[in-house]
Amino acid sequence: MVAEYIAKFADSLAVATLQHRLIAIHRAHTDIGIVSPVMDKSVKRTMQGIRRTFGTAQRRVTALVKDDLLEILVLVDQQSPMKAARDKALLLIGFAGAFRRSELVALRFEDVSTYDTGLEILIRRSKTDQEGVGRTVFIPTAKGKTCPVKALKSWLKLASINEGALFRAVSRYDTIVNTKALTPQSVALIVKAAVRRVDGDDAASKVAGHSLRAGYCTEAATVGLQPYQIREQTGHKSDVTLARYIRPVAKRKIPSLL
Repeated sequence: MVAEYIAKFADSLAVATLQHRLIAIHRAHTDIGIVSPVMDKSVKRTMQGIRRTFGTAQRRVTALVKDDLLEILVLVDQQSPMKAARDKALLLIGFAGAFRRSELVALRFEDVSTYDTGLEILIRRSKTDQEGVGRTVFIPTAKGKTCPVKALKSWLKLASINEGALFRAVSRYDTIVNTKALTPQSVALIVKAAVRRVDGDDAASKVAGHSLRAGYCTEAATVGLQPYQIREQTGHKSDVTLARYIRPVAKRKIPSLL
């Protein structure tokens, strides 16, 4: 049954997604002391065949680096005031903090501490911190209109947010701010909409909520920050995942031998 299940969805779901579902099935059985069907040879062989047929390369979204961000913010500011303030703050904070979209929408007013040089933001739980140990990220102030600290403060003041979720839905006519947080999917839609205004549908299809985090890693590697410095901001546990962003930058710096 499990082998048939993964074979049925092999052409519509990513290999990584199928693997995650197998892990969930395996844990559901072992947690109650039942032999896991995932360990059966037929399931393993089916999964092996899927990997060989469809490959295991992860989908790569386009990273939004500093210049991209500056370009799309011009048209973001042309929206209605409330949505413009929210989207600008979300994009800048998301980039400067290298947040995952799930982390970004989970941020609360109570998690933000203000200092003369910037903001310290507490991430209570994340993809790599399921136990809820938590960690902090510092967002330094920047010069000009693209300062993430100023953008967040402007949004909070305009939306009269003094508790609860930082980033929330805004009504169609830009008059009401919801009390509930945005969903992770909403972050992706905001990023796509911002890119679409500048470069059209094709470019928008290549970005996602992760593009902000990927953009920070790429930009940081470009300006010469060391891996340990980047990890301090991103929360990566090792350099293995981070290398996906750093290696392409390093390759582009290889000099010609001709």
